[in-house]
Amino acid sequence: MSSKKKIKSAYESMLFVWGEPLDVKVAAEIFNINWKDAYDYFKELQMEYEQEGRGIQIREIDKTFQFCTNHENSEYIERLCTPVKVKKLSQSALEVLAIIAYKQPVTRGEIDSIRGIKSERVIEGLVKKELVAEVGRSTGIGRPVLYGTTPVFLKNFGFKDLKDLPEIDDIEGIIHDDSESVAPDPQQISIDFIKS
Repeated sequence: MSSKKKIKSAYESMLFVWGEPLDVKVAAEIFNINWKDAYDYFKELQMEYEQEGRGIQIREIDKTFQFCTNHENSEYIERLCTPVKVKKLSQSALEVLAIIAYKQPVTRGEIDSIRGIKSERVIEGLVKKELVAEVGRSTGIGRPVLYGTTPVFLKNFGFKDLKDLPEIDDIEGIIHDDSESVAPDPQQISIDFIKS
């Protein structure tokens, strides 16, 4: 077995055992190879799984890799796993999460200003769900906390990185327009989190 083949085989086993997204730097250190080579091996594995149309896929999340199921099999997985307890994000939580995702790093004051309503409790809930986190302090008066999204956000929403976010020119305008329009379809705004 070639060295490259052996490393790819080991990475496949590591992904299976690790469960959580596996950082490329950690995987590179295990074989004492450079980061770029390790990344290329993961990308090759990812392509092999995709080309074979396997039930398990490898997805990239912010320079980490993880096994996930093929989305085409979701119906069968749902049948197998029902009943499950589902938690949905509220409309206000989705608004705050969208503001943080598109404006990050952003302070609570800036979020409140965009929404026109206090967001402290909503932000606390998103922090508890690990979708957002404190990412630093502003240089403004009082040095308020800056918030940004987390790898959990990327994972739960199926984004590789923040560049995958849909293009929005004016998030403030969209938030204000939504609050004046008919309530949106809950199927389109809710994100399901399966509780283990």
